[in-house]
Amino acid sequence: MSHPTSTPTYPQLWRSGLWQDNPAIVKLLGLCPLLAVSNTAVNGLGLGVATLATLLVSNTLTSLLRPVLDNAIRIPIYVLVIATTVTIIELLMKAWLPELHASLGIFLPLIVTNCLIIGRAEAFASRQHLSASLHDALSMGLGFLWVLVLLGACRELVGQGTLLDDAHVLFGDYAKAWVVQLFDADHGMLIALLPPGAFFALGLLLALKNWIDALQTQAPASDTAIESPVTDPVT
Repeated sequence: MSHPTSTPTYPQLWRSGLWQDNPAIVKLLGLCPLLAVSNTAVNGLGLGVATLATLLVSNTLTSLLRPVLDNAIRIPIYVLVIATTVTIIELLMKAWLPELHASLGIFLPLIVTNCLIIGRAEAFASRQHLSASLHDALSMGLGFLWVLVLLGACRELVGQGTLLDDAHVLFGDYAKAWVVQLFDADHGMLIALLPPGAFFALGLLLALKNWIDALQTQAPASDTAIESPVTDPVT
């Protein structure tokens, strides 16, 4: 049985999950589905939502079971909860969103092996109360989701000149009107849709985040700098 530790504030949890300790661009967790599936914005959104739902269920049950769960069996229980949740999500998606299910392929059941899920269960939810665990799941899940969607949108745009080209597989036939065609697919860069394009896009995103962080750390220093007073020379 794990005992609760000091709980971060909710703003700290959200800043951590969405930016400071983002699971995708800081901790670099779940890179296999992140790089393989993020060839379109809709694919990224679909996998991101499935991962977020799994995180919510996993953190909730882990936190609720914390007072009665023996340390010797906690890891198998976490895996069982995660595997069951992912199986249910996969079956629901196969029944209601078959085209998206086919597009995500093997990477949907591979959510079970995503280090982000079991890592948050072990490192956070097993040591915190339900409310904090839910905020942690939401912040980390949304942090993973926005990176997936952004990478997918950038790769789709550069590779085939569209945005939300396959939105209908997630939102229905009426979403076909959402498609934005910026230029003909023949003029796109095919490499952006291939695995090397995923590495290039992720590298650029990492560089952008580091640059923004560097600017943020320099700004307070410049604001607090004190100019030395100018004095007249002694005559």
